[in-house]
Amino acid sequence: QVQLVESGGGLVQAGGSLRLSCAASGRTFSTETMGWFRQAPGKEREFVAAISWSGGKAYSADSVKGRFTISRDNAKNTVSLQRDSVKPEDTAVYYCAAAPLPPPAIANMPAKIPYWGQGTQVTVSS
Repeated sequence: QVQLVESGGGLVQAGGSLRLSCAASGRTFSTETMGWFRQAPGKEREFVAAISWSGGKAYSADSVKGRFTISRDNAKNTVSLQRDSVKPEDTAVYYCAAAPLPPPAIANMPAKIPYWGQGTQVTVSS
């Protein structure tokens, strides 16, 4: 089992920066691909970004490519998501995920992801 706890959400002004963190515990964190999803009000959960267990491969959704940066620190069992110049449309609940799958599979087969965090609310004010 892997337990995931997100932090860093809250109210952010448009144009500001956002940095979310996910702390993992349980079985070996460093062997899992880690990812971030988000769910805006009234919309389905969507993939944002994923990073391989080594940190060598990052994969982002086309809709957010170039706007979000994902990174991980296996020594600290954390994965982070950074976004500069946030916009109101970035308002959503952000979820951390972990799976023994390659990053593109995280994006395309969310039903196969076994571990999810509880989510952290991000609200961007205009």
